Amino acid sequence: MKKYLLVTVAGLSISLLAGCANKPVVRYGDAEAVETTNINFGSTDLQKVANQMADSLVASPVVGTLTANKRPIMFVDSVKNKTSEHIDTESITDSITTKLLQSGKFRFVDMSKVDAVREQFNFQYESGLVDTRKAVQFGKQVGAEYMLYGNLSSIVKNNADQADLYYKFTMRLMDLESGLVEWADETEIRKTRTKEMVGW
Repeated sequence: MKKYLLVTVAGLSISLLAGCANKPVVRYGDAEAVETTNINFGSTDLQKVANQMADSLVASPVVGTLTANKRPIMFVDSVKNKTSEHIDTESITDSITTKLLQSGKFRFVDMSKVDAVREQFNFQYESGLVDTRKAVQFGKQVGAEYMLYGNLSSIVKNNADQADLYYKFTMRLMDLESGLVEWADETEIRKTRTKEMVGW
């Protein structure tokens, strides 16, 4: 009986220790710390691209003239992902738009929510649940004057010992009435991954 009890206790102890060993540990980190988990496009690259493009646009002398006496209205077209990776380019444009709004120099219309706005208009006027005298009026929205758009492309080179990844992010600001590009800039990122020599 003692032997059976001892085996049971030992088995439970091993199970508890194994459970503790496999328990995941979650820690908060610095969201702005340099990310080097792998060579692919990551949070550090997103922050670098968004900050440089927004700062460049705000500092541009041409844009300074455009925003001297008013806050131009613009919309952001989806960034074209021309890389071989799946990259959430919407996060890039969200970060750029947020920084530009915080600068106080621009206003934006959100083209990604047109369908949702139309659905709300239909609800207010056609559902019979909203007093139409208090409904939002049709035809009162303001159109954009400028379009901000961009491309993200990459070049990948590999050999047995090293991988080299180059990104180029380009943005332009177009006057919708004239079709003229009023501002353009680009930023580049290069990352390399090398195999560590064991024993060195």
